[in-house]
Amino acid sequence: MSFKRSAGILMPISSLPSPYGIGTLGKAAYDFVDFLVKADQSFWQVLPIGPTSYGDSPYQSFSSAAGNPYFIDLDLLVQDGLLDKKDLKGIRVEDPYCVDYGFLYETRFKLLIKAYRNGIEKYRDDFYKYAYENGSWLHNYALFMAVKGYFDMKSWLEWPDQDIRFRRPEAMERYSEMLHEEIEFYKFLQYLFHKQYNALRQYANNKGIKIIGDLPIYIAMDSCEIWAEPDQFQLKEADLMPSDVSGVPPDYFSKTGQLWGNPLYNWDRMKENGYRWWIERIDRVSKYFDVIRIDHFRGFEEYWSIPYGEKTAVRGKWVKGPSSDFVNVIKNWFSNVDFIAEDLGIIDEKVTALLVESGFPGMRVLEFGMADDGTSYHCPHNHVRNCVCYISTHDNTPIMGWIKNAKKKDLEYAKLYYGLNEEEGYNIGFIRGGMSSVSDLFICQIQDWLGLEEDATINNPGTMGNWKWRVDRKMLNDKLARKIAKMTYSFDRGRPENKKNKSKKENSEESAE
Repeated sequence: MSFKRSAGILMPISSLPSPYGIGTLGKAAYDFVDFLVKADQSFWQVLPIGPTSYGDSPYQSFSSAAGNPYFIDLDLLVQDGLLDKKDLKGIRVEDPYCVDYGFLYETRFKLLIKAYRNGIEKYRDDFYKYAYENGSWLHNYALFMAVKGYFDMKSWLEWPDQDIRFRRPEAMERYSEMLHEEIEFYKFLQYLFHKQYNALRQYANNKGIKIIGDLPIYIAMDSCEIWAEPDQFQLKEADLMPSDVSGVPPDYFSKTGQLWGNPLYNWDRMKENGYRWWIERIDRVSKYFDVIRIDHFRGFEEYWSIPYGEKTAVRGKWVKGPSSDFVNVIKNWFSNVDFIAEDLGIIDEKVTALLVESGFPGMRVLEFGMADDGTSYHCPHNHVRNCVCYISTHDNTPIMGWIKNAKKKDLEYAKLYYGLNEEEGYNIGFIRGGMSSVSDLFICQIQDWLGLEEDATINNPGTMGNWKWRVDRKMLNDKLARKIAKMTYSFDRGRPENKKNKSKKENSEESAE
């Protein structure tokens, strides 16, 4: 596939400005779409949008199909008559630039319960239609969350009732009846999310903005998907505990590797039914995003398997994945879906061959290319058209933070390579380098355009306390939009209508000569 030489900005929905503790699907999201249009951008990368669990990471979600209830905009609920303005008093947060997940947990669901009680009758027909169309995944998720609530939000592995842990029919029926209202509540939250998200996506698409979202390769252990279909994962039948878990070996991020802890897939079982589980998962995700970035693509060729109970990822081993057998099924089944393959980390010839066979564009990250011999494939002169160029990703410090902490020789090479200077701004020099890349698509974190440092990092892999950074509303102004648009236009990455105008202008000037 090709992105036809274009550009976009990476910013999670959670990082949008709002007075209520976290970015939402409300006015600030619409304003950001308008900002992207003014900035001559074509893409908005939002990362995963699922409900967060332990560690507040969207890559560790209670469901890979559900939307995050925290993203439901409260002001829109007031407009719809599901809340009163007075309900919102006292829930403004003191720090508008940092997500306070504890405060959200204590306050947000009380408001959402009120919205449910005010709205269930008002939207009953539309809600029932949504619930019917989303069938089994929605009921599994709602029942899972209702039972979690019944057991004080404990992981399903710790539920004291073994019958519901193992989804025995009598227990499923009993809890479905006993927790009927709670189940309906969680379904209604997804209906509200779906209603608000679809309106925002339609607005973006109508403005020529496509949304890039992430598909985490692994599923959180404490998730409805693993509870619902444990046979699709490497779990022990006796107690449903993992036999081995996911992670990556020691690398430039960590000397002990990264112990993610997610259960690994039972690829042999998945292959037996044509990878149905994955097809259904991607089908659900494709309803949210115009482009899907597949996280940790190398895990389909080989994955790092760590014995359950290990404290680090050091004692893991590489295990053969489903490789092209799986990737070709996905590519053929979703021929109308655009994918990006996150091919970072330890990449060997086999992974490279799988990426080439898939036809998916891989990723190039300029922060990773500053070895002084110029051989890194992350350096722009080694890029190919079918890739996506980034300055930094959500897992890296913004470029000004990298510059502040870089090794002297790496920084000197960067200055030479990109012609960095303080007058222009080192971050702008890197952006100019990314814009000039031959890569079809260039994505830049908003933090890099703003010249922010390490305190604006979204996620430090292998650590806690992440996914908190939020942008200042005043920073997303017309001056910045014009600055972005000027550079985007100069490197022929502008929106299609602007490219047409550019072509007409150039032809007119040639005729005049």
